[in-house]
Amino acid sequence: METTAERPMARAAAGLRVEWLGRVPYGDALEIQRRRVEARRRGACGDSLLLLEHPPVVTLGRRARPENLLVPREVLEARGVEVHEVSRGGDVTWHGPGQLVGYLVLDLQARGAPDVHAHLRTIEALLIDALCGLGLSAGRRAGMTGVFVEASRPPRKIASIGVGLRGWTTFHGFALNVCNRPEGFAEIVPCGLRGVTMTSLREELAEPGEEGALWAQARERVAESARRVLAGSGSVDLARNGSADLARTGAIG
Repeated sequence: METTAERPMARAAAGLRVEWLGRVPYGDALEIQRRRVEARRRGACGDSLLLLEHPPVVTLGRRARPENLLVPREVLEARGVEVHEVSRGGDVTWHGPGQLVGYLVLDLQARGAPDVHAHLRTIEALLIDALCGLGLSAGRRAGMTGVFVEASRPPRKIASIGVGLRGWTTFHGFALNVCNRPEGFAEIVPCGLRGVTMTSLREELAEPGEEGALWAQARERVAESARRVLAGSGSVDLARNGSADLARTGAIG
């Protein structure tokens, strides 16, 4: 039952809590988001960013075109790659180990910015800020959602974004390629963008260092950039979260 102490969270941004969930099966992540969105809408929690990675999975957004899945679903599934149709915007994408996924549950109305396009640009901004802190110059491309290696020809995309809304509460979010292998994207047309190459932080940095260290640095940078861009202040909790209200409705595009 909602208490008096909980209600103000629905009217104010109440900072931003960042949680690291570890490696989570895609179906479980959908349930995590569903429960968190419900809690945010009734004012039982504040805004949050859920950071995690997935086992190999291909997701198809609301605008996914069949031709952008280059192999039959049953072939992917036989290889251990799940396929999910999801309610985010965007086309088809891949998630897997070494890719940092961020699911944002934000009350845009409470933040005074009920604008989905502005929300997309804000996600791009926090990722560009994080990549800059990691030593990579990145930016936007006209007419394309996501983050690209700056001035690369042909375009090299390092982060994909796709969002969903329930009322003005957001879910889904972004996928940042940190040290995942490019083979994951070989059987799809990522985000439906032909002529765009998917890349990763490991591939782009001149001296990426050890993968484990790069992964940890990327997590920390994204958390700090989210706090700075989305909250200005807030709690960042990168310990594994085991709270009972966590555990499925989202994706990325």
